Amino acid sequence: MTAETPPMPPFRDASLPFAKRIDDLLTRLTLEERVAFLHQYAPSVERLGIPAFRTGQEALHGVAWMGPATVFPQAVGLGATWNAELVRRIGEAVSSEARAMRARDDRVGLNVWSPTVNLLRHPLWGRNEEGYSEDPALTSAIATAYTRGLRGDHPVYWRTAPVLKHWLAHNNETSRDTSSSSVRPRVLHEYDLRAFRETVEAGSVAGVMPAYNLVNGRPNHVSPYLREHLRAWTDQELLVCSDAGAPSNLVDSEHYFDTHEEATAAALRAGVDSFTDHGEDGSRITARVRGALERGLLTEADIDTAVRRQLAVRFRLGEFDPDLDPYASTGEFDTPAHRALAREAAEQAIVLLKNDGLLPLRPGVRLAVVGLLADECKLDWYSGTLIHRSTPLEGLYERFGAERVDFAEGVDRVRLRTASGRYLAVPAADGTPVETRGAEGALDPALLAGRTDLPPLTADAVGTELALVDWGEGVLTLRSPDGRYLSVADDGFLRASADRPGGWVVQETFRLEPSASHRGGHLLKHLGTGGYVCVAADGVKVAGREAGDAEIFEAEFTERGEDAVARVAASADVVLVVAGNDPHINGRETEDRTTLRLPAHQERLLDAARAANPDTVLALVSAYPYAVDPTGLPALLWTAHGGQAAGTALARVLAGDVSPGGRLPQTWYATDDDLPGLLDYDVIGGRQTYLYFEGTALFPFGHGLSYASFAYTDLRIRKEAAALTVSCTVTNTATVTADEVVQLYSRAVAPSVPRPRRELAAHRRVRLAPGASTAVTFELPLTALEFWDVAHGRRRLEPGAYELLVGASSEDVRLGATVELDGEPGAFRPVRERGLDAADFDEQHGTEIVDRTKTAGDAVTPADGGTGELLYRLCDFGASVTGAVIEVAGEGAVEVSLDGKPVAEVTLSGTRGPYDYRTLTAPFTAGGVHDVHLGLRGPVRLAHVGFSG
Repeated sequence: MTAETPPMPPFRDASLPFAKRIDDLLTRLTLEERVAFLHQYAPSVERLGIPAFRTGQEALHGVAWMGPATVFPQAVGLGATWNAELVRRIGEAVSSEARAMRARDDRVGLNVWSPTVNLLRHPLWGRNEEGYSEDPALTSAIATAYTRGLRGDHPVYWRTAPVLKHWLAHNNETSRDTSSSSVRPRVLHEYDLRAFRETVEAGSVAGVMPAYNLVNGRPNHVSPYLREHLRAWTDQELLVCSDAGAPSNLVDSEHYFDTHEEATAAALRAGVDSFTDHGEDGSRITARVRGALERGLLTEADIDTAVRRQLAVRFRLGEFDPDLDPYASTGEFDTPAHRALAREAAEQAIVLLKNDGLLPLRPGVRLAVVGLLADECKLDWYSGTLIHRSTPLEGLYERFGAERVDFAEGVDRVRLRTASGRYLAVPAADGTPVETRGAEGALDPALLAGRTDLPPLTADAVGTELALVDWGEGVLTLRSPDGRYLSVADDGFLRASADRPGGWVVQETFRLEPSASHRGGHLLKHLGTGGYVCVAADGVKVAGREAGDAEIFEAEFTERGEDAVARVAASADVVLVVAGNDPHINGRETEDRTTLRLPAHQERLLDAARAANPDTVLALVSAYPYAVDPTGLPALLWTAHGGQAAGTALARVLAGDVSPGGRLPQTWYATDDDLPGLLDYDVIGGRQTYLYFEGTALFPFGHGLSYASFAYTDLRIRKEAAALTVSCTVTNTATVTADEVVQLYSRAVAPSVPRPRRELAAHRRVRLAPGASTAVTFELPLTALEFWDVAHGRRRLEPGAYELLVGASSEDVRLGATVELDGEPGAFRPVRERGLDAADFDEQHGTEIVDRTKTAGDAVTPADGGTGELLYRLCDFGASVTGAVIEVAGEGAVEVSLDGKPVAEVTLSGTRGPYDYRTLTAPFTAGGVHDVHLGLRGPVRLAHVGFSG
């Protein structure tokens, strides 16, 4: 007899819909197996032939952390291209390389945690490099393009499964896991949610990652917005992956819950499906889930809901249908096409901010290339390892010839003399090669250890001349003559061992602190450990944190960087100063910047170059804007760190082989005084971003010059039932081929509430040959002109006049017209029927929004327990009301005023906790329509005011 072949289980039957297959698989998994799937590292289920699965593969601008890969420009640079089709092709290349890398290393994941769609509201945010723009429309356009490329175009199976980061209102690293973003409803709906919504609705998003911060007093990982908004935007099963360590933060740093079982249950019920916590060890998360089940905080149905969402992603990735997966055998890696795409992206990301005619450089020019970034190709925390590398210096050598290019880096050269008269010395490395950090890949590069195979520094009579760079605020790097950076490994010894500064905790930065006991002497503090450097018998090491443990050094400068710059600048026709930031220092994940200013060391180099040669071009290579004075500079450019082809791209633009066409994706402010507070998330009340900023920007949103000139003509507007069609003709009036970014803005002429000064409605990047023209047409849905009506809790198109403006930037408007739209007239607030939810104010002063309960709702409290005021306009009390019914917790007073006149007040002596609300009544009589002012005193939490009678 022949044994019968076991029937195919339904979850393996590719003819069935995914939903039915997942239903079947869930019935076959034990509770223990399903619980184990909730951790980032889901284990295999061998009895069912299901392999292990990991959520999360960083791929922000190339596959990151897993070794060599094509490195594209930083995300903010991709935003500066204003080119959605280009970014789609980049997403396609990145996901193709992820597939190719996974074929040879199964540690590479296909659930990619990219892109970042946080809006670049504040330019001092340490992670500015990760976002696309301060504008939600541009951000969603670029993010949608990238996710479409990552996903692929097959109707069923996905090349990779992108997860958007970081939900929600997350723009600060300072206290990022304990700070709360106070986000009023209009800002929530018109700004912060919008970039996520439009990208999710486009259909190529597999999920989102909540951010570390709180919003309105409630951690994002237990936010009701995941259910109320995110999951309402699509019928697709979205996978919500926690950020690393955030589940534990709910108890450990935020103290929002008393136990980890409560926290884990709350996050799971709110919609978190995969818990990224404790690295690869899933035992603590699974123990917390089991504990929550035992305590009745969770049900098996809650577990199944989360596991279903994870399985939906795995099925879409073709894991269960390898023979049908169209991407299973694909995966181009480091192809000529990918290299060309990296160069194209780097070229398109370059923004020409100013040009008095010095650029493009004339043939035969003699160049001096100077600056701390002139011979650097910097990587950030989310970069892959470079296969190819092009610095500005290398690109200019290749383009103009090395014989016509002189170079001075501009570092300060120094010897450090000890109190005994000896000098710090770097021992010979005996031919040991400089290792590239992370070249072999690491699931968690934060765990990469420093090298201990090299001898520690010593002290001798001659010492070693070190290259010192001050990156701002006294943060220094020290580099040996062979290019190795001084670094500290786990054993505490100081070695010249790093190819570059980097790591989760940077071990290559120092500070020279004046010695209180030795005039002219300094203590060398290692910033990664907080300890001071000392010289011991077995080598130079980091001692304790007390100054008494430290060696006293005198810095003997053998050359100042500005002197070297001045020498080469004086003999050149044109000087190129390349300045900017190191993405691991003074502005990065975990660390916000403190100023827009260029570091003083780099200002010295720029001043020296300009003094020696007025024909000085400044090229800023940075992850964020700077406030630089362009006066007297004949040319100024900016580019984000441009990836592997950055140097070649810059050289081609400088030479005129390519006309610059990038545009600023965020406002460049002139001074720090123009900036709002880092934690002020009210873009409307705080007049933030180009949408509301009323000052004069250094360079406005959308700005960017070209080597060509363009004429805009023939503006036409056609009104339809649900949209406006806006068209114009753009003509290249110059003699070079160039790109123009045509930008359409809208503005409500006489709005009843504060609206944007102008708002990007659409854009298109076009390439035109000399003399060529093209018609550019935009379809503008009328819904894009709506605002969030807090009086009625919904979006509304206000009737009236709207300006439509077409031009080359938010301030360079070439054509404009006004259209009248019918819309929906405003109505008075029906407060007699609905009362007032505290957070639905029109204006506020001195307050912040907090959580009404731990699961839902908002309340308002005075900031820091002081005083605050809320204003609600045009409240309709009908024929008459006889009093207010006030829902409040805490301690203090609430005063009710109508049209500025106090009519009632209630006081609260104190409740048992922030969620112990009391209902208090305050009698008064009123009828008709009035503006309501609510004054808050003390640490009260106002949730709602109703009106009786």
